[in-house]
Amino acid sequence: MNRILSLFERKPSGVLSVYMTAGFPQPDDTLEVICALEEQGADMIEIGIPFSDPMADGPVIQHSSSVALNNGMTLKKLFAQLEDVRSKAALPLVMMGYLNPVMQYGVENFCRHCAAVGVDGVIIPDLPFDEYLREYKPLADKYGLCFIMLITPETSADRIRLIDEHTDGFIYMVSTASTTGAKDAFDDKTIAYFRRINTMGLKHPRLIGFGISNRATCEAAMAYAGGAIVGSSFIQALMQNGDIRRAVTETFSRLGYPRNAV
Repeated sequence: MNRILSLFERKPSGVLSVYMTAGFPQPDDTLEVICALEEQGADMIEIGIPFSDPMADGPVIQHSSSVALNNGMTLKKLFAQLEDVRSKAALPLVMMGYLNPVMQYGVENFCRHCAAVGVDGVIIPDLPFDEYLREYKPLADKYGLCFIMLITPETSADRIRLIDEHTDGFIYMVSTASTTGAKDAFDDKTIAYFRRINTMGLKHPRLIGFGISNRATCEAAMAYAGGAIVGSSFIQALMQNGDIRRAVTETFSRLGYPRNAV
């Protein structure tokens, strides 16, 4: 079974997924970051593919992408770094990046290499859904990859149901229509959005991302969905802390994760 599907079968709630930028802070840090996150209890990791023009990323993740690109990170180098990842890490891995680098690499080539190194899922925020159905879903099925789609407070109920019907793994619930970045708490309008999605009876689990940075936002995400996705807060910790494992510890401590943590 795909590791993402297995994760949610084993743990339907309280899931923590962490976004990292490949090749950041140093070009060869990718595997060390993955291992540190798994050691300290992350359930899933989103490996960000650095890109020069990210449309949904806030300044923190944009900066990490810029550093990684200046470090010489490419998709070819990333796949080389991940060749041995399954001898070191067992948790689900999701590639997250924009359409342009994937198309330049070759869509089938990209999917084939994801499967070869043990990547379980793919998130491409700017992939049109119709194009996904026509060109990408057959490749996802061929290579056993979960293609994960994002929804926002503005996504129509009809589109949400289409996504629920034709994708696999989980649905990425963006908490806000703005870019990524930390928030102190979710407002009433955002909580109403979480509750509305919960009433739809969707078959796939949801994870809430964008704005998860402290105990309050993490607990809200875990209360209204299958779990939380943290990104900018972790990248910020890596920027401020020269020790990768300490950056993981500090991030998880701010989130109050694991939930029994002091």
